[in-house]
Amino acid sequence: MASSKGSKAYFREGHFSGGRPLQAAGIEVVHDLPGVGENLQDHSEVYIQYACKQPITLNGRMDPLSKLRIGLEWIFLRRGLGVTNHFESGGFIRSDASVTWPDIQFHFLPAAMRYDGKQPLKGHGFMVLTGPNRPKSRGHVRARSADPNEHPEILFNYLDREEDREGFRRCVRLTREIIAQPAMDPFRGEEIARGRDVQSDDEIDAFVRQTMESTYHPCGTCRMGEDAMAVVDSGLRVRGLEGLRVADSSVFPSEPIANLNAPTIMLAERASDMIRGPPLLPASNAPVGLAEGSGERQRPGHPIRSSARGSGGGMDATRTMPAFPRRTADA
Repeated sequence: MASSKGSKAYFREGHFSGGRPLQAAGIEVVHDLPGVGENLQDHSEVYIQYACKQPITLNGRMDPLSKLRIGLEWIFLRRGLGVTNHFESGGFIRSDASVTWPDIQFHFLPAAMRYDGKQPLKGHGFMVLTGPNRPKSRGHVRARSADPNEHPEILFNYLDREEDREGFRRCVRLTREIIAQPAMDPFRGEEIARGRDVQSDDEIDAFVRQTMESTYHPCGTCRMGEDAMAVVDSGLRVRGLEGLRVADSSVFPSEPIANLNAPTIMLAERASDMIRGPPLLPASNAPVGLAEGSGERQRPGHPIRSSARGSGGGMDATRTMPAFPRRTADA
């Protein structure tokens, strides 16, 4: 089983699921597992785009001749712009001083366009893709009918929880703060993609609802646990059945902070060991630790935060914002 949605399809065809949704779809219930298809989660993100003052971005390579040259250079020489996905930088940060581990992810792309490459900015630009990585909203996957070829009903329920809406507000404001730093002055032009007039909570909420996209990290619909809504136990065995396990991202009780590929591979390798039965590897003795002072403050002091309503490309690099409060030991 390859995914959160794929697991649901398997269970539907096997008549294992929550009784009411299956009965409503005209499917006989053989084994009632009410948690199947529930607890659906996903990462999502928005694009925050800027014009670039210098002619150095990929928007200058969108003409047919440039595309042909990039393709030929990759095919015959294995070099050039075609060898990378162009997400050359990124990062994870904490949105607040009270947060222990990063809860916001960034990708930086040296171009301003949609994911599918359509509607690129005419002129040079760049963008930051960002979103909260600990979503609280939950959706579901449910069968529509007994026909296995009919697509299921998928409801991600994005932004249902206020925590997720506030998470996106922080993403937008922190992105603007980062791009407003003096180091970006030679490159940063006007903010586009709705632009600098989007400032209030309501304006940011509307921008997010209109532009957010999935990052294709669905999980959680056959979650692991011991309660009545859990589908598999800690050994990945389907509760109440013998000889059936689930080994994919659908068993994650909550969304991992980062992308799903590595944790899903980890899960699959662990499932293989559970089935084959070899002894566990010895505990790792690799040293781990945190840098001195890590987690005590969000920043060491007052950051320079340019105003989005100033002059010179919308930036005023003289404004400062107070640092986040110090994190206490019991936070």
